[in-house]
Amino acid sequence: METNCVIAALTATPATTWPFPHWQLYDVLPTPIAAALVAWLPDPHFMGGDSGGQRAGRNGHRLFITPALQATNTGLAQLAGLFDNAQTRAAFTDRCDARLENTALRLELCLDTDGFWLEPHTDIGAKRLTLLVSLSMGAQAAEWGTDLMTPQGDPVARASGIFNSGLLFIPSAHSWHGFVPRPLTATRRTLIVNYVGPEWQATEELARRIQAV
Repeated sequence: METNCVIAALTATPATTWPFPHWQLYDVLPTPIAAALVAWLPDPHFMGGDSGGQRAGRNGHRLFITPALQATNTGLAQLAGLFDNAQTRAAFTDRCDARLENTALRLELCLDTDGFWLEPHTDIGAKRLTLLVSLSMGAQAAEWGTDLMTPQGDPVARASGIFNSGLLFIPSAHSWHGFVPRPLTATRRTLIVNYVGPEWQATEELARRIQAV
């Protein structure tokens, strides 16, 4: 049986409790899937810098990995299958206490350019799990990870930006994070993986519909 890289990465990683519970994963995606995401060159319409500190500031210019895109790209279809896999979901539940029953899979590829920043936020609401996978290339990309913050918005730690590393957390009132402004000398490419509850209204963003667990 082929190794599930997501489960292997999670199994190898203990939780870090400060400033909120999170997991710093490495080698998250299988090499062919990571390569497909790097080789994929969407329209420049989906690339952008300053959006006012919120991704919602670029609504209409965001790239969600929908079933229609998966139908035309084998790598994207494999990506959705990996995260909608029952074993992957069970691993998140067992090791992270994620509540993934009756959740849908949401996948977004973010292509951030110089000027990009994100204000402190928590992801609470319909999001039951957040995984941010770094797919940036270049010598400085290791410093482009997400900033972990206090409730006051002070950055106190930084996730790795190393290629194919990932920051995983369960959204809560304490899961403050963002992106402190700093120079981006190339495109900051990030895969955002969310499992969202049935109250999620933007169903056109979903990679897979609700699955009972």
